[in-house]
Amino acid sequence: MILHLSDLHFGTEKMACMAAIRLFCQQQPLEAVVVSGDLTQRARYKQFYDCKQFLESLNLPYLVVPGNHDIPLYHVWNRIFSPFTRYEIFFGHRETVLETEHFYLIGVNSIRRRYHTRGHISLEQIQQIDQSLMIAPADKIKLIVAHQPFYTPPNNPHGIKDCPMLGRMALESWSQSGLDGLLHGHLHQSAVYDLNQIYHLGANHPVLDIHAGTAISYRLHRGLPNSFNVIYPNADVQHYYFDEQRKEFVLDEKNAN
Repeated sequence: MILHLSDLHFGTEKMACMAAIRLFCQQQPLEAVVVSGDLTQRARYKQFYDCKQFLESLNLPYLVVPGNHDIPLYHVWNRIFSPFTRYEIFFGHRETVLETEHFYLIGVNSIRRRYHTRGHISLEQIQQIDQSLMIAPADKIKLIVAHQPFYTPPNNPHGIKDCPMLGRMALESWSQSGLDGLLHGHLHQSAVYDLNQIYHLGANHPVLDIHAGTAISYRLHRGLPNSFNVIYPNADVQHYYFDEQRKEFVLDEKNAN
């Protein structure tokens, strides 16, 4: 099992949600934690430090990628010349690989200072990830972790502006190299879509676009509760929502996949 968190936005965190996630990690047989970007609200040192301390407290292997909030907004000089310095001080490389008993996880940095909200995938990234997918163990679920989603539903007000440039090209390539799914945040809303059916990628298996809500921030989308995803070794996805009265995350049985 993988715990999929996103959009932590440290600087706007809820202590009750953090405590509930720690308890969940103690009670469940998790292999790792994945955070698909927006670790901080304003890319400040203390926010990165607090995020690092929280993830270390879960006592599990974890993989993180940057989000558009993880590069400076108001410090223009740093934004232009060293946008990822603070991220790298605490979390090292922007793109890492984590292999667990049942999963092969590939982190992808989709954030660019010029395309910080929409995101961008380069041709070099497409090729490198193709190679990583092809050498991944055949018996493991192969997932890519990036901040921006590769699909947004018709009712999303921003449409493709929330999807990274060259994302469709990347999907067409990665789906032929064994990709099983992608983990995202950015929209602060839980959802699962089969990109193979939506984009007709030609793969002989589902390619899931797995969206996570905000796990601990009070910056909620349209009043939705805090939430996270759990991905199982058979690629099933379950959404958990924070119950304010019980002060714990509970399974959304209606939308379990």
